[in-house]
Amino acid sequence: MIAIIMAGCVFGLAGCAEQTTKEKEAMAAGQQTSPQEKNLKAEEKKKVEKPVLVNLIDPNTKKVIKTINPKDLGFGTEDEKYKDEIAGLTRELARGTKDTPGYDKRMILDKLDGNGQVIKGSPQTVLEEEELTEKIIQASLKGGDVEIPLYVTASGYKPEEAPQLGEVVVSSYTTYFHGGMSGRTKNITLSAKAINNVILGTGDSFSFNTTVGPSDAEHGYQPAPEALDGKLVEGIGGGICQTSSTLYNAIDKLAVSYIERNHHSLHVGYVPAGRDATVSYGGLDFRFKNTTGVPLMLKTVVKKGSITVEVRTAKVYQGQVKKQK
Repeated sequence: MIAIIMAGCVFGLAGCAEQTTKEKEAMAAGQQTSPQEKNLKAEEKKKVEKPVLVNLIDPNTKKVIKTINPKDLGFGTEDEKYKDEIAGLTRELARGTKDTPGYDKRMILDKLDGNGQVIKGSPQTVLEEEELTEKIIQASLKGGDVEIPLYVTASGYKPEEAPQLGEVVVSSYTTYFHGGMSGRTKNITLSAKAINNVILGTGDSFSFNTTVGPSDAEHGYQPAPEALDGKLVEGIGGGICQTSSTLYNAIDKLAVSYIERNHHSLHVGYVPAGRDATVSYGGLDFRFKNTTGVPLMLKTVVKKGSITVEVRTAKVYQGQVKKQK
């Protein structure tokens, strides 16, 4: 009897051991996944995982203007390439493209009308490209919203002092032209009027093209001789470069900082060699920054055969104007 019981126990243990082994084998077999199943699970995982996205927000409208997928552009795999891509994007946002204007806007300066009232322009707007690039890169790891950094600068003068800015002349220059040339006379008169009574606050930037605007027939400009590619040719707006060059010689007596100035392709007779400032709307410009330390005002006087540009300020500032050394 004892022998029978012992044999049954041994058999039972063997059966248990066998069952356990089979269960382990079955479990191991279940854990082995086919390549097809692995691919399927990977695809399912991708569907579940949300992509990391960076949204660029317009600070004025608070709307999303562009969404970036950092991974698609190389973030984490080709970081240098990614940085270049983002730098290119911020450059386009700031400066614009052929079809889309950028956020950067030059200052349109205030000016006085005939009654001494201020005609408001618009402030300078600058998108800080490096700052935006850095913000996007920092947000690329976890995603999120990045507000575009825009810096707006108003004109550097006090509105109440505008009427006094024409009190004293601190610099002036006169050039001469043939008064019998009606087209050239008209063009000089129009461009001179456009810069007359313009207020240059402390630190303001002046752009001739932005201030004067298009010199085309629509705006009253007429055909007149102008320098082009080393030759004297007939062109709409010929003569406005005499206005810009006269302005340059007047303002150059003061301690301004130049942003852009270009020479003609041939010598012009109304200023000494090298003392000209050619302009072309949509192309070459004459630009400078008022670093004289005080607000200024431009005054122009056109007579038969001459144009004079005066730079003026208030009497209280006369002794504070920084001049060229």
